[in-house]
Amino acid sequence: MSINATLLGTIVLVLVPVFALVSYFLSKRKTTTPVIVAVIGGFLGLVPVLGLIFIAVLALKSDLAKEAV
Repeated sequence: MSINATLLGTIVLVLVPVFALVSYFLSKRKTTTPVIVAVIGGFLGLVPVLGLIFIAVLALKSDLAKEAV
């Protein structure tokens, strides 16, 4: 089985940033370390199935409690 370079380039140039951005915006509400979560989401974007599972788990995580001002 050969890997098409165009497909690999599409995954790296399109899917990785998309998964990283979605992970970042979700993690701003759900975690205290959104940058680290975005990096993990970007790495998991190399394997799209794992990236989708990561985003689904992140979306199902409960939100952080808001601080009273």
